[in-house]
Amino acid sequence: MRQIGRRRFLESMGLGAAALAAGCGTKVKPPARLLKGRPNVVFILTDDQRWDQMSCAGHPFLTTPNLDRIAAEGAMFEKMFVTTSLCSPSRASFLSGLYAHTHGVVNNFTDYPSRLTSFPMRLQEEGYETAYIGKWHMGEKSDKKRPGFDYWVSHAGQGKYFDNTWNLNGTRRVVKGYYTTVVTDLADQWLRKGRSGGGRPFCLILGHKAPHTPFTPEPKYEKLLDEMPVAYPASAFALEGKPDWVRQRIATWHGIYGPIYGFREKFPDRRPESVREFARFARSYSATIKSVDDSVGRVYRALKDIGELDNTLLIYAGDNGMFLGEHGMTDKRTMHEESIRVPLLVRFPKLVRPGTRVTKMALNVDVAPSVLEICGARPLKNVHGMSWRRLVAGDQSGWRTSWFYEYNYEKQFPYTPNVRGVRTDEWKYVHYPHGDGGGDRHKAELYNLKSDPGEARNLIDEAAHRDVVERLKKELARLMKRTGALPDKMPLDAGIKAELPEESIR
Repeated sequence: MRQIGRRRFLESMGLGAAALAAGCGTKVKPPARLLKGRPNVVFILTDDQRWDQMSCAGHPFLTTPNLDRIAAEGAMFEKMFVTTSLCSPSRASFLSGLYAHTHGVVNNFTDYPSRLTSFPMRLQEEGYETAYIGKWHMGEKSDKKRPGFDYWVSHAGQGKYFDNTWNLNGTRRVVKGYYTTVVTDLADQWLRKGRSGGGRPFCLILGHKAPHTPFTPEPKYEKLLDEMPVAYPASAFALEGKPDWVRQRIATWHGIYGPIYGFREKFPDRRPESVREFARFARSYSATIKSVDDSVGRVYRALKDIGELDNTLLIYAGDNGMFLGEHGMTDKRTMHEESIRVPLLVRFPKLVRPGTRVTKMALNVDVAPSVLEICGARPLKNVHGMSWRRLVAGDQSGWRTSWFYEYNYEKQFPYTPNVRGVRTDEWKYVHYPHGDGGGDRHKAELYNLKSDPGEARNLIDEAAHRDVVERLKKELARLMKRTGALPDKMPLDAGIKAELPEESIR
């Protein structure tokens, strides 16, 4: 495989865009005059970024001035969630407006269905110039160009933090450099020089690898947070009342014991050297987001320089959260807040007043219908999401008061059982269908989010809350039925075992 420097790669990218603009495609686009007044779309998606990893969300030491600027000049959603806390299913839900049980991407190995219309496909149909740059992460083995995009730069699988093989519209090259910097270079070049022009609006999706494991900060940020105080979260050692599978997960690489301690020491471990290693783990995660924040600043400047900043619907979100020791966990997949809650920032001054704070519960399935409504495009049929156009415009009445979560067991990662649950502003009820042993192995969970936002006290066994449980069970059944998520469609799971051989948890 021939390697190429970033500068030469960007030059070759310009040639690719020019060829595309010269008429390589076969679709006839509508006249640009019919698209007059429609906004551009730039959607920036990070990988595994939880909601509180921004200074505008109150992080104690991570500073994100460019993300803070988007929040200050637009809207910040204070309660944004994903309907499945796993990368590929969530990404497909962002694109389609559908739950995973409907779009079919229920694991990290399934590609987005080529015939299922996504919001970029719909915008392309209506004359938008579309581009995807960065991590696609659906269909692990393929880097092929996906439907809906005139311009495509991505790679197969997870990608690495340094020196990836990229597919540029069918041409593969190794480009040296730090992932976040490379994809930002590509996005900047496309915005400034790579588009065909002609007055057409554009839609750019920029997919980051950060802050996905293995947390690898850009060299200039490796030591930035070294002196910042980091301690175990209080819930890391408070597992009383939790289902047995939560304790069993600790010794897998989805538990705090696994990735940090190499499966050697007994958990919990408060030795100074263990605390230091945990702090390094947590700081590295946050430090990768510094480069993402820089990237957002560069995209902002590019839009401003080309005169399109205030005519662009700029959206920033994460595909799912990430545990940093809470409940003894790392990874995601479960329905605890650290796993399901993600950032969502929206800037579009023609609609959104600066400093808007949306307090209603929004979901990843809401992004597709929202983008299409704001862009004046035909809506997608039978989606599960709702357009938050009116929310960001200031009308937060009549919005959803509950939603349901689903996660389907993966045989390759047997550390989290099937999960189904319902969340309201005050309550969260979680159950684990088709458990592998009954009893406490998959005991349900109930939390009062008003009095216990950290989900420390499982109320499921308290008689005083039986009426709440029954009400939430009925609401969960209603929500699932409304979206076609019938219980008999849930895959069976074997669950994790209490004693796991070391080779099974690496």
